Amino acid sequence: MSKPVQGEDVVPKGPRPAGRRSVARLFAVQALYEIEFSGKPAEGVIQDFREARLGQEIEGEQFRQADPDWFGEVVRGTVKRQAEIDEQIKAAIPRADALERLEAVLRLAIRAACFELLARIDVPAGTIIDEYLGVVRAFFSPREIKLANGVLDGLARRLRPNEFTPR
Repeated sequence: MSKPVQGEDVVPKGPRPAGRRSVARLFAVQALYEIEFSGKPAEGVIQDFREARLGQEIEGEQFRQADPDWFGEVVRGTVKRQAEIDEQIKAAIPRADALERLEAVLRLAIRAACFELLARIDVPAGTIIDEYLGVVRAFFSPREIKLANGVLDGLARRLRPNEFTPR
């Protein structure tokens, strides 16, 4: 391993570009939004995103590359397991009607994160929480970010207690 040349930056400056899974998660939440409000079937929306958005240029805007398999798994799994996911989320939120009262994108980001907590035990809970909080940050103020963090932390601690030290 060679040493950096004097004056050479070892760490790139500026924000680190989003990884393919991070971008897939953002697109998954957007696809779930489209499914919920258009009534289109999940497979049709997944195909539309793969053909027209993932890594494409639209109106001069270059979309980042996303992991298409991860994207599809999150969308399909969240839709397929929505009843189970919603029960888990409701158990993490004090008010009985709180899930239905959440703004749609916030609700869908929490659902997708819950799917990953349930189905992707190969991904650490902390990573899932951080990734979906990043999605929430793209759309919301600190108040909603704090709410999402509390809900996701509660879900993760209940679904994956072995990954956390007792409080």
